[in-house]
Amino acid sequence: MTADTPTTATSPLAVLKGLAGLRRLTGMYPAGHPQIAQKLAELDDLVQQHVQGGHPLRIDVIHGEVHLDGVSFRDDSQANGQLVGELADLGVHSLHIRPGVVRAELQAVAEYLWQLKERPGGEPVETELARRQVVHVSLGRIVELDTRWKAQAWPDAPAGPLDPAYAESLLRTQQAFDTVASGRPLDALTVRDLVQLLIGRVARSHAALGQILAVKQYENLTYCHSVNVSMLSLLLGRRVGLSDDTVTALVEAALLHDIGKTRVPLEIVKKPGALDKRERKLIEAHTVFGAEILVEVQGLRPLTPTVALEHHRGVRGGGYPDLGQGVAPHPLSQIVSVADVYEALTGARSYQDPTPPEQACLVLARIAGEQLNTALVKAFVDTITFFPLGSLVRTDRGETGVVVRTTPGDPLHPVLSLVDDDVEGPLGHVDTSARDGSGAYLRHIVETRRPQDGALDLTRFLGPAPAGA
Repeated sequence: MTADTPTTATSPLAVLKGLAGLRRLTGMYPAGHPQIAQKLAELDDLVQQHVQGGHPLRIDVIHGEVHLDGVSFRDDSQANGQLVGELADLGVHSLHIRPGVVRAELQAVAEYLWQLKERPGGEPVETELARRQVVHVSLGRIVELDTRWKAQAWPDAPAGPLDPAYAESLLRTQQAFDTVASGRPLDALTVRDLVQLLIGRVARSHAALGQILAVKQYENLTYCHSVNVSMLSLLLGRRVGLSDDTVTALVEAALLHDIGKTRVPLEIVKKPGALDKRERKLIEAHTVFGAEILVEVQGLRPLTPTVALEHHRGVRGGGYPDLGQGVAPHPLSQIVSVADVYEALTGARSYQDPTPPEQACLVLARIAGEQLNTALVKAFVDTITFFPLGSLVRTDRGETGVVVRTTPGDPLHPVLSLVDDDVEGPLGHVDTSARDGSGAYLRHIVETRRPQDGALDLTRFLGPAPAGA
């Protein structure tokens, strides 16, 4: 989170399109032709916009889906599909460009790719590019592997002492989801009681919110993810001023937004690594499955099936299921989408470590406007902050502490409860927003840390919120 962190994402498809176009032109025209020079300048401008702050440009194509810096930029248009396929046919699935790249290197890469079509095979890519004095660009090929044998064995649920209300909500949600998975109908009264538990008790506990907001060292199964998303949605809903009745409807919809995954085989839901086309279609169908399940349950609120259907739809009408371009999802669906992405990022997966909250917030900002509602993302980040309750962090003084209170208007400088290396208990509080006589901060947080040995016992540091919170 530095001042030069990019706030808008370079279009990876535009970069790939520029490289493919430059490649074709180098094969059609002699070196120095104005067409080549123009296309090279356009490509260089795109690349420099991204790397100018010292940030590498990483584009990877995984199962036909383009990712920029690890974030999916899904586009199913035929033209872009052909573009990705054209490079994949050459064995190019990744393009990594580092700061310091010059136009001559981009042109050399394009020339190499054109000649690769005529002379497939040969020396390794690294050797060929080094011979052409290309030192800031790497090309790679992704080889599919069955990685299940080496997948991280994260726990399936939170470990360690849990806030009692949060633990109860997890258990009751798991039972409700198991009921649906077994083919039995969902009971609306059970759902209503769960919603009241979440609003009346879980949302009032700082310990519970800390266990939901901070980085999570367990693989979020559907029921646990759903409880967490419902609480994050509640925080965002209150931040934007929704009425109590609307917040209640929002919590119910968020709690059940992924109920359709009970119709998807668990081995696909938990599969480590990328999904094949059939598996991805089945996962994507959970939105339709969920709406179908919920529309049959008497007593649920009217928008609950709608949110289940729409929570993977982008604000510009993209995403899935295909409901038509330009059809924006309902505002409650947009709120759940923000919470859903954040919660997924900060939870562990068999194929990736959890993302620290401050980095997850940057990902939200990067996809705001295209996938997520920009105003809702801003409100969400303002609410939870970059270092939310329960985060274990390190300061520039070498101190380690647990975030026990956030500072309004200063999201980077919360109040910490200091701990020793064993994180056994509080050693005193420091307010990182404190300044010296010149107005400079006395300390800054430099990173979020993960507890070394299992989950952090937040019940030692955080308790119930004040009455009426």
